[in-house]
This record gives sequence, structure tokens and C-alpha cells, in this order.
Amino acid sequence: MASLRFFCATNISVSTKHKAKVDKKCVVHQKVKNLINTLELPSISSSSSTPLESLQRGNWVKLICGASFEDVVDIRNLSLVYTLAGVDCIDCAADASVVSAVNEGIEAARDILCCLRRPWVMISVNDDKDLHFRKAEFDPEDCPSDCSRPCENVCPANAISFQEKSTSQISCNTEAPRVLKDGVITERCYGCGRCLPVCPYDKIREVTYVRDAVTTSDLIKRNDVDAIEIHTSARQSRLFEELWRALADSVENLKLVAVSLPNVGDSTISSMNKMYSIMKPNLRNFNLWQLDGRPMSGDIGRGATKESIAFAVQLAKAKDRPPGFLQLAGGTNAHTIEGMKKEGLFRTTSLKYLDHENSTVSTSNSSCALISGIAYGGYARKIVGRVLRSMQSQHGGAASIEDHPEHLLLALREALALVGPVKCL
Repeated sequence: MASLRFFCATNISVSTKHKAKVDKKCVVHQKVKNLINTLELPSISSSSSTPLESLQRGNWVKLICGASFEDVVDIRNLSLVYTLAGVDCIDCAADASVVSAVNEGIEAARDILCCLRRPWVMISVNDDKDLHFRKAEFDPEDCPSDCSRPCENVCPANAISFQEKSTSQISCNTEAPRVLKDGVITERCYGCGRCLPVCPYDKIREVTYVRDAVTTSDLIKRNDVDAIEIHTSARQSRLFEELWRALADSVENLKLVAVSLPNVGDSTISSMNKMYSIMKPNLRNFNLWQLDGRPMSGDIGRGATKESIAFAVQLAKAKDRPPGFLQLAGGTNAHTIEGMKKEGLFRTTSLKYLDHENSTVSTSNSSCALISGIAYGGYARKIVGRVLRSMQSQHGGAASIEDHPEHLLLALREALALVGPVKCL
């Protein structure tokens, strides 16, 4: 009898604790909803607002998870937070497990706010060697014991560790492997390269790769990918054409095709026109040019955004650029909007688009934003990542942020501070 009373008391205690946890989660989730409703962001308050309309208005916001960033735990949580904040697109690595993590984060956000419209999911690929498609690598056994480990301190992704990590699991049935020894946590490294010049013994090397076109084509054919971004140097049209040809039978399933390119000076426009002529026969959707000013540097500070803004000014003046939306990236952060305003980039123009029936370029009678939007990468991950690191240190590396509402609310405030100003333009 005594054991029965103990069993019942224990069950009541567990049940009470569970109820208290659920009640706390509901209260904070309601605070999240109230915060969103108070700000009345266009992309959130109106479920009819689409990513395409954001491109046309000029308040498109894209989250860049990173073409090489493959930490599915962080990617899922970042996707959840920034979906709540109202981004129009989430750009990620062309990897099936990463895409699944993005989609799970999106759906978890929509479980919290059921009227939330769905952002587009974009995958990134490359046609040749590219900064965004590389990893750092070194053998920690070669590191002198008295090394001050500047690589660990300079890494913005916390991808270099000299402490043991353990394998973890998240609910999308995707493992998030961690190295079981000192060194680079491969899935967290996104190729910024900041560790390379600081190693006092020159022990760190970069490993580059090109995403497989066949695998990418199969990924596009899934029903959970909406857009693709091709990273190119804008110098090798032959390589771009080879990749496009390999993807041609799948890209027609997409809503948007983006090309990310650096500023190559006077030859930029001619390179863009060449690439557009290659895409045009198979282009059955809208296209976008991502102006990659200073790659993977937005988290550095105010000065990092200058190159992206200068690139936008250059393209805004060009009269013979090919059709397509223009979007800033590379060095973008909280100072980007201020810089764009100073340069007068928030104005409208006539939109060129492809008339698919006649295969001709037409001009829309309605006005469209000159600059369609901004993509945030390293800076966006940094400001929310601080909250994620705090949560993971308290609750474990595989924690889902909606299970810890106090952290969700903090992360959302950070994300809204970045996304909100663009959405309210």
C-alpha cells in the first residue's frame, strides 16, 4: 500500500511539473505572438504577403545560413527564429539533411504562429572554386602544447575546439555529429578563412569543393526546395554554362533562380549579360542577382558593409544590366540600411522581366524597387547565435529553442531588430 501511495505521489509530482512547464511555454509563446502583433510587420501581419511581393516592394530579407554551414541543430533553431521574424527566404547548403532541418524549423515556427506565411527555402551551389565552399582543416596533434590557439579565439562560428564534444540528436532524425577529438568541428565551419592567417605555425589548410550537380538536381526535385543560388566568380562562363546545363531539367520547378557574384569592375555587367543569355532558354521563373560585396564579413563591424553598398550603387547606375532583381549581401549588417539611405538606393524603377511565351525581355508598366532587398548572413547568425550558445550551455547542445521559451523570446527580439527595419521601409 505504501508503495502504491509513493507511485501515485510521484506521478502527481511529475504531472504537476510537466503542467507547469507547458503553462510556462504557453505564456512565453503568447508573449512571442504579442511582440509580433505589436510591431505589425507587413510580412507577418498579412498572410497574403508573398516573398515575390517583398522583392517587388524592396523589403525582401533573406537569412543566409551558409553554403558550407551544416550544423543542423543551429540551422533548425535559426530557421525557426527568423521565420517568426518574417524573413522571405532561408538560404542553406545543398544538403538533404540541412534542407530538412530548415523546413522543420519553419514548421515549428508556424506551429507557434499558425497564420505565419512560409518563407522560400533556397539551396546554394557553386560552379568553381569559391570562398563559400571550403572548410578549414588541421591535425591538432601537430599543434605545439604552448600555442596560444588564436585560431580558436578568432573563429566566428565556434568551429575550432580543444575540448571533447559528443554526438547529439535532434527531432528531425538528423544526427549532428561533433568531433570526438580536438580540432575543427567540420559541420560548423563555413569557410570564412579567418583562422588561416593567424596560425603562428602555419598548420591550418583550406579544403575546397564543388557541389555535385546531379545530387543538387535531385534535391531541387523535392517538394521542399523553392529556389537555388549559384555562386560564381563571374569570370568563367564555360563553367557556369556546364553547371546550368546539368541543372536545366530541374530548375523549372523553382520559384526563383539567383546568381551570387563578386564585383569584378568594368566587366561585371558583361559577365551578367553572358550568364543571363545562358540561363534564358531554360528560365521559367524569376531571377535575382546577389551582389556579394565583402563575403562573410557582416559580423566584423560598420565598415564591412561599405563594399556591398558600393556594389549596389554601381549596378543601380548601369543602364544595360540584364533582367532580374538586385539584392545586397556580403558584409551586410545593422548599418546597411543607413548606408543605403545615404546613397539614395531606396527608389523605384521599371522592372525588366522575361516574357516566357514570346521569349523576349519586356518592361513592366508598374514601378518596382531598384534594390529588392538584403541578405544577412554572419551578422544574423551572430546576434541569435549568442542566445543559442547560452541555451545550449544550460540545456545541452541539441536543445530545440521552442522548448526553452525564455531563450526563444530573447532570440526573436534580436532577429526582429535586424529584420524589422527592412520590413517597415
